[in-house]
Amino acid sequence: MRNVIRRFDRRRLVAGLLTLPLVAAAPAPVRVTMRTALGPIVIELYPAKAPISVANFLAHADRHLLDGGSFYRTVGPWNDNNPATISVIQGGLNRDEGPLPAIAHETTRVTGLRHADGVISMARDAPGTAGAEFFICIGDNPALDFGGARNPDGQGFAAFGRVVEGMDVVRKIHKAPAVSSASDPYLKGQMIEKPVMIQKLSRN
Repeated sequence: MRNVIRRFDRRRLVAGLLTLPLVAAAPAPVRVTMRTALGPIVIELYPAKAPISVANFLAHADRHLLDGGSFYRTVGPWNDNNPATISVIQGGLNRDEGPLPAIAHETTRVTGLRHADGVISMARDAPGTAGAEFFICIGDNPALDFGGARNPDGQGFAAFGRVVEGMDVVRKIHKAPAVSSASDPYLKGQMIEKPVMIQKLSRN
């Protein structure tokens, strides 16, 4: 009788476990490849940490909205016009309004991501204005994190992924010649003379 009870209890336990609601697994990282005129850049995106920014970037990739865009700006200690110096290359469509609505700002305090070497992040003006423009870090750039001095509002920028292959291409773009003048004095010496075309952005 004792064995029968034990078998019954085990069956009831197994049946109970099968009826428990499944806990959704955190979304896995997603890789995309950005093919540029200087070579490919493979980027790993982190939807579990920065879901809004990743969804926006993937929407641009899936709809081929960044195909034909470019890397058009390079910033480093030699040409930075902000005392909180950074080293980045900026890309996108180089226009004020993108093809998709602007997205909510995800701070590094919320995501836990930091602007380290190879990290990709959303370019913006005020919080909540990011769309099609982005940048990639060369070296560590803590001034871009939440509370950093780069932006007066202290909100930092929205990191959402990292380059896993192609940092040699990123560094080539970073060293590209820039024009000495610009319509906006803040951008003086930073606009790449011959922007590097983004031929295609797609999921791996």
